[in-house]
Amino acid sequence: MVGDHVNKYLLHESSVSLYALGRMVMPIFGFVLMHNLCRPGALASGVHVRVIKRLAIFGALSTPAFVYLVGWWPLNILFTLLVATLIVFLWEQGGPPRRLLACVVFLVGGALVEFWWPALLCCLGAWAFLRRRTPLRLSLWVLATASLAAINGNFAAVVALPLIWAATRVDIPVPRMRWAFYAFYPAHLTALAALLAMR
Repeated sequence: MVGDHVNKYLLHESSVSLYALGRMVMPIFGFVLMHNLCRPGALASGVHVRVIKRLAIFGALSTPAFVYLVGWWPLNILFTLLVATLIVFLWEQGGPPRRLLACVVFLVGGALVEFWWPALLCCLGAWAFLRRRTPLRLSLWVLATASLAAINGNFAAVVALPLIWAATRVDIPVPRMRWAFYAFYPAHLTALAALLAMR
């Protein structure tokens, strides 16, 4: 992610390799988020609501630097993940009104956030597969991830899927740092914006 952002904002996307590697980040972030939302008892214990609040707070903290680097539209990736989480939250609560609202959030939210509807489809595809691991749902997740090519201009995002699968085959104990990503995202954008302003 950092390499991708350095390439985009400081190197004017001169590195094809960093650009391609950067396209794999969003599907991985989406998968990790959806994996956490699919844990047993997550909805009942309020995980979804806590994640929505954190993404809203740190998405807002990231906004000044993101606006300086990109502009007011689209909203940064934390808001993309927030919209995906809100859709899942509404859908899992069940009932026609909430599920209709989830569809509205998808349609409206997809127009506002980074990587737009393909990013939401990628996250929701991972969520659907994690809930029930069938060949059909796996195929839909792969297609949803491939739809990012409409934005990225390549299919590098799909390469994230075998990387995710390989990661499930390796057992490396890593301490859980709940706030690390949330804090790092606005911090690194602010640093990049400051470097760009000093040029």
